[in-house]
Amino acid sequence: MTRKATLEDLDQLAVLFDNYRVFYEKKSDLGGARQFLSDRMRNGESEIFVSETVSETNEAVLAGFVQLYPVFSSTRMQRLWLLNDLFVAENYRGKGISVELINRAKELSEQTNAAGLILETAKTNSVGNSLYPSVGFVLDTEHNYYSWP
Repeated sequence: MTRKATLEDLDQLAVLFDNYRVFYEKKSDLGGARQFLSDRMRNGESEIFVSETVSETNEAVLAGFVQLYPVFSSTRMQRLWLLNDLFVAENYRGKGISVELINRAKELSEQTNAAGLILETAKTNSVGNSLYPSVGFVLDTEHNYYSWP
């Protein structure tokens, strides 16, 4: 089941978020992850959706999450949603959870009359680079993206 995250999810969500950061070669910081998510949720700065499932011990557990940030397109004069974070716990991969989370992100885009979703992923992320086109994302080969610093 995919649903909007609540503050009651914070402990489990922080573990997933910390594992996500470690996947991208950042140092584990569970307390920092919890605080970061808490701040985003309390300040209404992002939308987070979680995939909840039942564990082998019949407990509700979070298997994955997607976090989106609002941005705006001046040329389109509309909101866009930046699909910034998508993660599924290793033992729940291959069960379609990523697709469910992406579909929930697409619903948010439609519900808010946004121009669409944007995302970036590492060129080395073979799973993501296979997943995103399979669910309708188109690789932008016409623009250069820069960052500072």
